[in-house]
Amino acid sequence: MVKGMYIHIPFCHQICFYCDFNKVFFKDQPVDAYIESIGQELALWKQQGALDVPLETVFLGGGTPTALTPDQLKRLLELIHQYVPMSEGVEWSSEANPDELTREKMEVLFNGGVNRLSMGVQTFDQDLLKRLGRTHANDDVLRAVETAREVGFSNISFDLMYGLPGQTMAQWDETLERAFAFGMPHFSAYSLIIEPKTVFYNLMVKGKLNTVTEDLEGDMYERLMDEMEKHGLHQYEISNFAKPGHESRHNLLYWDNEEYIGVGAGAHGYVDGIRYSNHGPLKKYMEPLEAGQRPVLDATTVSVKAQMEEEMFLGLRKTAGVELARFEEKFGAALEQVYGEILQSEQAKGNLVVEQGRVKLTHKGRFVGNEVFEQFLLS
Repeated sequence: MVKGMYIHIPFCHQICFYCDFNKVFFKDQPVDAYIESIGQELALWKQQGALDVPLETVFLGGGTPTALTPDQLKRLLELIHQYVPMSEGVEWSSEANPDELTREKMEVLFNGGVNRLSMGVQTFDQDLLKRLGRTHANDDVLRAVETAREVGFSNISFDLMYGLPGQTMAQWDETLERAFAFGMPHFSAYSLIIEPKTVFYNLMVKGKLNTVTEDLEGDMYERLMDEMEKHGLHQYEISNFAKPGHESRHNLLYWDNEEYIGVGAGAHGYVDGIRYSNHGPLKKYMEPLEAGQRPVLDATTVSVKAQMEEEMFLGLRKTAGVELARFEEKFGAALEQVYGEILQSEQAKGNLVVEQGRVKLTHKGRFVGNEVFEQFLLS
């Protein structure tokens, strides 16, 4: 059963040097027509019966939803309300760039039902921000947070990044100190991954990117975990920290391997046991919708074997880990029966622990999470 929805807004006023998401420059794009296409895709899901049950989470991501004008945002929210039933306590999040968050846009979002903001802060070091291709300054973050709180937002998250080109531990410490001063209830913090087709990748290939060492990156992650704990934010997933009750319910849907609808150009979804992705280029996304067809590029029925794999490498990202009883209920086989040797091997290495009916990563295991997850591939 579908519990959540992700809606992709691919427009940006500036492309960050590390970003490999589906995105285009805002200027000269058919933004208004794209928003209407979102409405057409939602209408098709409604006709299919996938939106008969109220959703628990909705997430506007990108690109940058806040690249839209207030009127465009208003129209987008109207279309979502027209087709998407939501539970009374729905968590409705929007990603946001601090320098794009005007009071008018925040009021449109808040009055339209959005109740959680995820701000792309990344770092409080101005030189590093420029190196990332970010357009905001520290003053923009302060102004955005103050205004958001005045408008009525209390559930605000900061996205932070570490392991940045040329970043020192002192710079990371300063970013964390400044971030904690805002008293946010939620933080996501990611190490930089250099992806193909990005500015950073091209620089790296030419030997012009001053990357940090693995050891320094590991030390930064250790510092992150220590400082979050000291400031009363518990680590509920490898890269996510929250005060009790402020965990991202939408992201937990992904890690719990629940079904969700993905809407928009390049969006991914998981519905009725089928994982699918939409066409990424705007024209290829919009054309099928004009003909009354879903803009699906690729769709795969997930085999039971693949479902088991996903259950493990998504579930192990959570601090709570994978529940043995839930695995058996879902797949009709005990987790130990399917993965007995791997569990023993990874426990012996000190990467996993089985306790209180759950399999979890240890503190040591968090540093080598991807290597541990690979062990659970059955193919």
